[in-house]
Amino acid sequence: MLSLRNFVLVCACLILCLATDVFGKSCVWKVTAPNGGTIYLGGSVHGLESTDYPLPSAYNYAFDASTTLVIEDDPNVSKRTAEKFYKTGFYPKGDNLRNHVDPRTYDYVRRVFGLMGVPETEVAKRKPWMLIAMLWSGGTNELGVEAFLLRRAEANHKPVLGLESFREHGEVLSAMSDKEAELTLLATFIPQAPGSEMWKKMLTAWRRGDAEALARLEEQSSSTVPSVRERLIATRNRNWIPKIEGYLHDRHTYFVVAGAAHMGGPNGVLAILRQRGYQIEQL
Repeated sequence: MLSLRNFVLVCACLILCLATDVFGKSCVWKVTAPNGGTIYLGGSVHGLESTDYPLPSAYNYAFDASTTLVIEDDPNVSKRTAEKFYKTGFYPKGDNLRNHVDPRTYDYVRRVFGLMGVPETEVAKRKPWMLIAMLWSGGTNELGVEAFLLRRAEANHKPVLGLESFREHGEVLSAMSDKEAELTLLATFIPQAPGSEMWKKMLTAWRRGDAEALARLEEQSSSTVPSVRERLIATRNRNWIPKIEGYLHDRHTYFVVAGAAHMGGPNGVLAILRQRGYQIEQL
């Protein structure tokens, strides 16, 4: 028969195991300001499969502990504004993608999107940056971390804000030259497609909360286009810091969720916040 002492020990072990599940390493961090203000940071994967669920429990913990959810782009935008902006991603009549990229790029992109069920006639109408936007928002995006948390926010009537305005977020891509966007398609997004070896490595690093490995993998995948990486990652990280610091000095608690590749590395959000004297605890 199990003695009371052994029963207590077993219970303690079970509690410890549960605590490890809840607070084990994941891409979620608690950030505390010197004045005691706190926020939570979450590193997201924009597209997941149903088999990637459930998310690490720290995401739900941070969501429940916060009064406001913050994602990369402001979701509070009118349909008309969004449609007007996205129209700029199409070539005018008489022009098409074939005239703006290398023939080999055109053929490769045509075939990749064909496998995704997008006909060549639709691919050809779009500028390279718009094709990148399609890759970001297509496929499994409805199962991404942000999509999951947005559904929870809607169900709980929790406010949602953006680190960037809708236009600021869109111009991260639309301000690229055709050549920059072409290189980004070939050197960054295609190798990271779901199912690729790079994608598997990134997903593994995200699952175990290894932000530094994610930053290294992201840098490796975009090594041929450092100017684009600066635009997509480092510049945006710096631009986000004033808003994040504002959240830290607000009376509310915010859960700030952005791509996991933004968190690690010497120019990552975590490193910048540490340099500014904030205490960071990984959950």
